[in-house]
Amino acid sequence: MTVADVAETDRIDMAEDNDERTLDEMFRWLESAPEGFKVEVVEGAVFMSPQRDNHWEIIADIYEQLRTKYPRKRVKSDVRVDYPGHLNGFASDVTVMAEGANKTPEGRWRYQDVEFVAEVISKGTGHNDYGPKKAAYAVAQVPVLLIADPYQGKVHLYTDPKDGDYTTETTVAFGTDVDLTHTPVGLTLTTSEFPRE
Repeated sequence: MTVADVAETDRIDMAEDNDERTLDEMFRWLESAPEGFKVEVVEGAVFMSPQRDNHWEIIADIYEQLRTKYPRKRVKSDVRVDYPGHLNGFASDVTVMAEGANKTPEGRWRYQDVEFVAEVISKGTGHNDYGPKKAAYAVAQVPVLLIADPYQGKVHLYTDPKDGDYTTETTVAFGTDVDLTHTPVGLTLTTSEFPRE
């Protein structure tokens, strides 16, 4: 092993030991992303995806329905929250923060205060939503995860996180109401106006 190999190994070990600082650095580099692009870091990989019209329509519909119950300061869209796992800085499509949640001294929301996440599938990044992001939300004990998939025309509702996975999954077709009354969200979400791809 050469000196360069040792230095590279030390640099990688330091990055793995200090994910928060490394995530901060990555997001600083990404601040110049073009407008209209969603930027996330999932397991250390950077994903930039353009906002599609149908994607935005579903996000807006979910946001507006949540606003009938929650004050604006509790409902977020595309706001960075760092989740458990290696280099996970997600900008979820819609997030509901718990009552009384406050930002950290660094100015970020804590994943421990997230009560609900909605992700709308994009063709190029859908594997993240169904895979590593869903796993990170379960590890973080996010009580309710909703994935709206305009390609399938379905909504997948995940609840009851336990041991790094969701124990309950409910799937309904677009046009069917999603009953969230038994969850911390406490309302019924209509999907009749969700467009399909």
